[in-house]
Amino acid sequence: MKGFDFDFLKVSLTDVADIIFVALLIYYIYNLIKNTLAVNLLLGMLIILIIWFAVDQLNMRLLSTIINKFMSVGIIALIVIFQPEIRRFLLMIGKNTFLQQNKAWWGYLFGSKNIERDNLVRIKPIIDACKSMKKSRTGALIVFVKFYDDQLFANSCEIIDSKISKRLLESIFQKYSPLHDGAVVIAENKIKSASCILPLTDNDKLPPQFGLRHRAGIGVSETTDAVAVIISEETGEIAYAKQGRVRMNVSFGELEKLLNKDF
Repeated sequence: MKGFDFDFLKVSLTDVADIIFVALLIYYIYNLIKNTLAVNLLLGMLIILIIWFAVDQLNMRLLSTIINKFMSVGIIALIVIFQPEIRRFLLMIGKNTFLQQNKAWWGYLFGSKNIERDNLVRIKPIIDACKSMKKSRTGALIVFVKFYDDQLFANSCEIIDSKISKRLLESIFQKYSPLHDGAVVIAENKIKSASCILPLTDNDKLPPQFGLRHRAGIGVSETTDAVAVIISEETGEIAYAKQGRVRMNVSFGELEKLLNKDF
């Protein structure tokens, strides 16, 4: 009896490394585009590919020629459409090198209490400012980003690049401050900029009482990896936006836990 040939199943170390690198690449790309408009763009491109295949199989020459012309510039179109995502991807690679990740893992394994304690020290001025602004019903929008994108924020903001402090945050959002309109962006343990104009969400299912602050906070969390803390000017209620979803009526204990996890 003739046996089966399983030579094609032989896997070398190079093949294993290849699979791991591809898996990591897919993981990074997924993290970049999940809950963003890029997902819808990819879905649209997939639909076009399916239509292209069906048209080609049915020998619909006119439509096939039109789609072929469109697909011939597909790579250039991809670069133009996904330019912000590609830029963030390169930033993520640059700021997440092996040495930095290795240092972080050692910290988590052997110094997690110190890291948590240091993080709470960083968060305290923000929590204190939120308490004061909630009490006085001062409207505020504070955005936290992992990687500060100069192109996205700096062009529509006033650069501050200052140490985080309760008084500075209160001063920025004080009603008669020239910087109170727009958002404060916090990154790299600094208040990087203020009075930032952010993209509004296209979600038409939000409650009608949501104003521009809520829509801007949700919008920036949809298109980037940012999280946003929103304080309502009308009610003083605190909301927390992440990945296009908003959590309402957040207590200070919950806010501390959320920021300790995400900031």
